Amino acid sequence: MNLDAQWIVGFVDGEGCFHVGISKHPDMKLGFQVLPEFTVVQHERDVQVLHALKAYFGFGVVRKNHGDRMAYRVRDLDHLIKRILPFFIEHPLKTKKNVDFRKFRKVCLLMEKGDHLTPEGLEEIRGIASEMNRGQPR
Repeated sequence: MNLDAQWIVGFVDGEGCFHVGISKHPDMKLGFQVLPEFTVVQHERDVQVLHALKAYFGFGVVRKNHGDRMAYRVRDLDHLIKRILPFFIEHPLKTKKNVDFRKFRKVCLLMEKGDHLTPEGLEEIRGIASEMNRGQPR
């Protein structure tokens, strides 16, 4: 299955998610782990589309999500910064999901600089993440 960049944009606009998780992790310097994740979810009957996304980008995993849902996930910061972020800068999302993408990008770039390892940086990331996806602070 050969995917076109604009098709991917439309598909991700409808089925994708840019998420930043922050969880307690005692082994981390500040006691928290910041985990950026790009995910696309589909019913298992359409799993071939997720494998096509993985082939297009050249990395990530396809695995069971919940119930009969499968997910294509990219969590590796290097992959996000070098391939996913530039792709969606070159081929912008058309819906309000682009707002979340911009926030997600900002978090990834802060992490690239190591800001997630400082109290101030972690708080900045926490603030950005709280405004993503639902548009309201958590």
